[in-house]
Amino acid sequence: MTRIRNADKQKAMPRILSGNGSLFDQFINEIRNVEVQNDRMRFRRNLERIGELMAYEISKEMDWHEDTITTPLGVAKLPVMESQPVLATILRAGLGLHNGLLSYFDKGDNAFISAYRMPHREDGSFDIKIEYMSSPSVEGRTVILSDPMLATGGSMVLAYRALLRRGNPKHTHIAVAIASRQGLEYCRQHLPDNCTIWIGALDEELTARAYIVPGLGDAGDLAFGTKE
Repeated sequence: MTRIRNADKQKAMPRILSGNGSLFDQFINEIRNVEVQNDRMRFRRNLERIGELMAYEISKEMDWHEDTITTPLGVAKLPVMESQPVLATILRAGLGLHNGLLSYFDKGDNAFISAYRMPHREDGSFDIKIEYMSSPSVEGRTVILSDPMLATGGSMVLAYRALLRRGNPKHTHIAVAIASRQGLEYCRQHLPDNCTIWIGALDEELTARAYIVPGLGDAGDLAFGTKE
């Protein structure tokens, strides 16, 4: 038995996972809540739990085949995953979400990309720099690229293009906790057909300084402390 993958139905179509009355909504509510945010450990754990639930949903889109498993009392025929994905994330904010994905895709390979905003004008505009990447080959593989926030979409697109230096993925899943409408549309315009975007919650507003509203603030600072 082989499960047919359906991730290529439409170009970069988003899958929004909150708003249906589930534990996913609870975790999104807590990472947004300023009172709960004071507990840095809980903030990180909630990002991990969001990553875990995303891993479960993404696994339904992957290729499976039937295998025979030996139990203490006999044999059983069960679906098993064809291959493990490459789990890529954008440092440093993406680590919590990445750890949640990794706890479910526990045999997956890992890739890490350093991207940051470089302000250069008084109006707060900035360039995005990719400074470092550590990655296995992604040629012909399924990639899950995660970052908690999708604001302008620029960092995500640049990170995806950086991964192409290691080959052409069979399919890429973009996993974000909170996205702006503008960032989503930017990704849909600049990512290829073999991408699926998974979003915890979609917000409509993006400020002039590229902060999502209502958003949750700076995910990296909330998870790991403020930086200079």
